[in-house]
Amino acid sequence: MPHYMNRIKLVLQEKGVIQTWLAIKLDKSYNMVNSYVANRRQPSVEVLYKIADLLDVSVKDLLTDN
Repeated sequence: MPHYMNRIKLVLQEKGVIQTWLAIKLDKSYNMVNSYVANRRQPSVEVLYKIADLLDVSVKDLLTDN
């Protein structure tokens, strides 16, 4: 799988959604979601699809080439 940076932080800002809400919806810790947002860790494909669904965007909108 190619290395990529995610745009979760930007999409959260665009949607006016806070990380705490996303963490609750994903049933993940705030620290885990924060590591996704900060690009320290990348979510699994399954989680990525869940985030896209929750934020009403396509998975492609959450990703950008590094």
